[in-house]
Amino acid sequence: MSDLTPIRRWEEIPFFPNPKEEAAYWATHQLDPQLLAASLSRGEGQESTSITLRIDPRMLSRLKRLAARRYLNYQSMIKQWLAERMEKENPEP
Repeated sequence: MSDLTPIRRWEEIPFFPNPKEEAAYWATHQLDPQLLAASLSRGEGQESTSITLRIDPRMLSRLKRLAARRYLNYQSMIKQWLAERMEKENPEP
């Protein structure tokens, strides 16, 4: 078993002011396999549908900053959050 601390939520990953601190962090942490699995498609097909979602500009700015700290695209981060919440609300057997 690994001695690395598992990361179970994307929000647990801190902002790294420089690559040296990021390397030190990842030397002692790893992504939880369930978090990685939740990031993958669940066999729902590779197609996606575009939607329009109205968001307050200030909220969108905050979302973009959060995503940038995690080195993610903000739209991908929102989709990940939705997938995690759906799993929590209605886990598949």
